[in-house]
Amino acid sequence: MAAAPTATALTAAGSIGWLAIIRLGLVQTALGAIVVLTTSTLNRVMVVEYALPAMLPGALVAIHYAVQTLRPRWGYGSDVGGRRTPWIIGGMAVLALGGTGAAAATALMAGSPAFGIALAVLAFLTIGVGVGAAGTSLLVLLATHVAAGRRAAAATIVWLMMIAGFAVTATTAGALLDPFSAERLIAVTAGVSAAAFLVTVLAVWGIERADRRQTATEQGEKPPFRQAIAEVWREPFARRFTIFVFVSMLAYSGQDLILEPYAGLVFGYSVGESTALSGTHHGGVFLGMVLVGVVCTALGGLKVGSMRTWVVGGCVASAVMLAGLALGGSLAEVWPLQANVFLLGVANGAFAVAAIGSMMGLASEGRAAREGTRMGLFGAAQGIAFGIGGFLGTVAVDATRLLLGAPEIAYGTVFALEGLLFLLAAVLAARIGRTHADAERLKATTLGDGVMAGVAQ
Repeated sequence: MAAAPTATALTAAGSIGWLAIIRLGLVQTALGAIVVLTTSTLNRVMVVEYALPAMLPGALVAIHYAVQTLRPRWGYGSDVGGRRTPWIIGGMAVLALGGTGAAAATALMAGSPAFGIALAVLAFLTIGVGVGAAGTSLLVLLATHVAAGRRAAAATIVWLMMIAGFAVTATTAGALLDPFSAERLIAVTAGVSAAAFLVTVLAVWGIERADRRQTATEQGEKPPFRQAIAEVWREPFARRFTIFVFVSMLAYSGQDLILEPYAGLVFGYSVGESTALSGTHHGGVFLGMVLVGVVCTALGGLKVGSMRTWVVGGCVASAVMLAGLALGGSLAEVWPLQANVFLLGVANGAFAVAAIGSMMGLASEGRAAREGTRMGLFGAAQGIAFGIGGFLGTVAVDATRLLLGAPEIAYGTVFALEGLLFLLAAVLAARIGRTHADAERLKATTLGDGVMAGVAQ
């Protein structure tokens, strides 16, 4: 029986150029522009301006991540259909509607908390569907249409453009939101959402052509979803990388929902200032990715095996910066919060770009017509981790404040716990790197000596 074709073999004939890669990066920019408002700015408004418990935005963001556990199913759907563009455009339309609805729901919480919260639940469910459908298919489009030699640079370019969307939107929206009003919040969010959808349509239009590549799915292979996901889970590196994604994103996600409230409650930042601080963090992530991308390009590209160096270093540095945030609350008058947050972003960017490059490589390895399912599995691990991490972070802050009454101690405790999780992620990354290197050496030895059967015995 002939071996199943690999995704890598099918990709070579349909590789896209640098201009198309940059255009797809604009989709990530648009996606990031909406997400940064819904997960950062609206979170800050609920906690500080409306004095609602931090658990509320934590639960709402957890809902939006919980929906993304369906990413493998959406990825499988695009595998069966053979095209990713409809999923990207449709997902961004849903995301834009959800983002605007979330802003309206937040504004309603001031006068009608129950109605506002009910509408927010629906809005964040919609956001989760949009992010999952568009984000998964975009990554699959990159993984299957970018040549192997360009994936490292493509990962860096696309994610830098997403971070640019975070940073530019956070900074610009921060300026537009001062002085704060509910009407201004809705108008800014709606404007960003509409612009993001338009950019997405223009960016993906015409890139994907039905005749670019013939997938195994188009040749008639359409297994049921359960069979497809089971085949992916049996792939060793896909399974191990999924576990690493979960732990590392759990470490990262806890800071996402508490950074802006921390700046407001402990350091006295205004809405605009704390939103701009989020932009400072994403600016650091941008720089971290650039540094790693430049070094990796100079060394001949970013391979899966090199993840150990960059991820371990990035995770350890992130843990150190989080320790600084934990200490800084008790020294708020003199602590350089912006510098601390910026360096945290640099460390986050260093490990993230290596993980992204690895994700793209692994999504395109193994059995063909499973790229969407494989990428969906990685995305689901990330979504679950973000949902749990963000919610537990806000719960821990509320619980610690209830017990101790001091916000700087409450937030500091959570930052310290996140630092420990980053250290655990570093250990997992080191083990994955060693396992991959050993497998590659074993593969080279067996192929070179012609003794595969003997080794198997």
